[in-house]
Amino acid sequence: MAEKSVTVVEKKLIKVAIIEDFKLTRVGLRCALNENDDINVVAEAEDAIEGLKLIERSKPNVILMDLGLPGMNGIEATIKAKEMYPDTKVIALTSHDREEEVIAALSSGASAYCLKDIDPAKLADVVRDVAEGACWIDPMVSQMALNSFPKVENIGFLPNKNQSEGRVPLTEREYEVLKHLVTGKSNTEIAKELIVSVHTAKAHVCSILQKMCVNDRVQAAVKAVKEGMV
Repeated sequence: MAEKSVTVVEKKLIKVAIIEDFKLTRVGLRCALNENDDINVVAEAEDAIEGLKLIERSKPNVILMDLGLPGMNGIEATIKAKEMYPDTKVIALTSHDREEEVIAALSSGASAYCLKDIDPAKLADVVRDVAEGACWIDPMVSQMALNSFPKVENIGFLPNKNQSEGRVPLTEREYEVLKHLVTGKSNTEIAKELIVSVHTAKAHVCSILQKMCVNDRVQAAVKAVKEGMV
C-alpha cells in the first residue's frame, strides 16, 4: 500500500528591523518578538542613519520605528524608509499620545501607531497584520486621531446616488469594509465582521485602494476620514 503524503504548510517568516535608541527597549522588543516562530528580528539600530543602512542589507518586511530618535527623528526616518523601500511596512513606536504625533506618523507612511506599553503578544499580532497590509492604531489614541480630521457635512456616500465629480464610487459593501478599515481591522477581522471569506475581504480592500487612488490601507483610512466618507 502506498504511503500517504503529508503536506506541511509552513508559516511565512516575517523579518523585523528595530530602530530604537534605548538598548534595554531594543533587547525587550527583540526577545518578545523572537518568541514567535513566525517572526525574526534581523536588524537593530540605535539611530535612523544606521537603521536605514541596515534595512538595505537585511530587507525586513516590517520596521519598528521609535519616533523619538536622536538626530533624524522617527517621522523623517519613516518618510525616507518608505521612499527607499515602499514595500516595507513601518510600525511607529512611541511613549507619547499627542495628536500631532499620531497624524504625523500616519501621514509619513507608517502602517501602525503603537504605544510602547503595548502587550508583547498584541505587538506580535500587529506585526503580523501590518505585514499582511493592515493598518492599526492603538485604541488609546485611535478616537483622538479620528476626531482630529475635519468632517465634511452633508456628503451622501451610499451607492446608487448621483455621484458628483471626484466622488469615489464605492459599492455599499465596500463602504462597510472601508469603515472597518478605518478602525484598523485586518482582513481576517473584517471577514469575521461581515461573515465572508478572508479572500473576499482582501478583494474588497484591493478594490477600495484602486478606486480611492491610494497605495495602502493607511492612506485610504486617512483620505476617508479627511473627506467625510466615514
